[in-house]
This record gives sequence, structure tokens and C-alpha cells, in this order.
Amino acid sequence: MEGLKALLPNERLDDLLTHDLRIIQSPEVFSFSMDAVLLARFASVPVRGRILDFCTGNGVIPLLLTTRTKARIDGVEIQPRLADMASRSVRINNLQEQVYIIEGDLRNYHEQRGYGVYDLVTVNPPYMPANTGDRNENEHVAIARHEIHCTLEEVVTACSRLVRTGGRVAMVHRPSRLVDIMEAMRSVRLEPKRIRMVHPHAEGEANMVLIEAIRDGKPDVRLLPPLIVYNSRKEYNDELVNIYYGPKQGKEEENTK
Repeated sequence: MEGLKALLPNERLDDLLTHDLRIIQSPEVFSFSMDAVLLARFASVPVRGRILDFCTGNGVIPLLLTTRTKARIDGVEIQPRLADMASRSVRINNLQEQVYIIEGDLRNYHEQRGYGVYDLVTVNPPYMPANTGDRNENEHVAIARHEIHCTLEEVVTACSRLVRTGGRVAMVHRPSRLVDIMEAMRSVRLEPKRIRMVHPHAEGEANMVLIEAIRDGKPDVRLLPPLIVYNSRKEYNDELVNIYYGPKQGKEEENTK
């Protein structure tokens, strides 16, 4: 297979389960998880224009967003190895004319690109402060999970710099940081407009929050219905099946059981 030629040692080519997209992953670095998939579906995506994905990792969010828009998508990643994996995944999927991966630091990316140039900015940032968690993690995992290269405030400030007035910023994070997120957003003229909690099951507390803000928007936030991941049979709920596979594929899969 042509895609296998692009793989380096200890890498694999995974199926993204939609639109025949494939992505390079490795057990040696941080792989994408459900939060990235949910953010790619949650964000209000312009049909055309320019989209930016901060903390892009191996490029999963830009790849998934191509199924929803014709806009140009830039992905910024500070780790050279992950940025290289993302670039090769873009080439494997023949998306070089739409998706561009940039190795860089979100804290100074505006110096390269300018202010207010994007219609949408998405970000799946590190969730934990730098001084918490397991310090035996490898470097790639630690940077993805912990605020080593950027704090929450720096992430939100970077998003505000790059998005145009009236443009949107969409983020996935931990519910325990929701107040911090909203305070940080308002301090840089990002007005929270849509919030959705994600629960592992109906009786469980939320373990993810999806939040979208508008640059210079008016105060008026909507709390959307919760997203429940698993049903009582410990299977994905229909909405999750639709998010991962699409309504048509999910329906066909259900009918074959």
C-alpha cells in the first residue's frame, strides 16, 4: 500500500472510520482520543474561509474537519515528531491543497500569521497543570497532557489573537476547568456562546466539556443537552455511533447485528 511507505519504525496506519481517512499513529507518542473527535464534530465550521487548529498533535482534527468544509485548515503543533506525522497523514490522504501543518509555538504564532485572520480556531489543549500527574510519562505524552509549553490562559489568548471579530473559538477540556476557561475567554474578548457537557453514562458526572465562544460576541450562552457516551448495555449511544461512523454507516452496522 502507498500509505505504508510513509511509515517510520513503530508507526501504524489507522482508519478514522469516516470518508476513507487514515492517520499515522505510534505507541511511542500521544495518540488521539474521543475528545478530539467530539470537538471536530461540535465546532461550528464555516463552509469556506480559514480554520486554525492549535495543539494539532498528529493532525486528527484537521483531517476530520475536511469532511465538513472546503475551508483552508492550518494545524499548529510544537512537537517536531508529531508535526511530521501529521504532515505525512495529510499527504497520505491527498489533502495537501486544503490542510497545512506548521511546526510552531501557539504563543507566538500571531507573529508569523498576523491577527484576526481565521474564521474558526479549534483547540484540544493540555488539560493538567505542569506540576501534576505522573511524571514518569515519556516526553511526548507529558507535553500533550500537561501545561508544559502553554498554560490555559496562553492558549485562550493565542486563540483570541488569531480569530477575527465575529469568528469562533471551540475548545474541549475538563469540566473542572470550566470557570477558569470562561474567565480566561472573557478577559480576551471571547464570549462563551455554546457549552455541552459529555458524560460517560447517564448516571455519571461529566468528564469532558465542549465550549464555543465568539470574538466580541454579546453575552448569551446556550447550555446544550448533555452528550451521553455509553448506554445501559455499555455500548456507544446512537449519537456517538453517528459521530464516529456517520448516520448512514451507523444504521447499516446496526442492521447487520
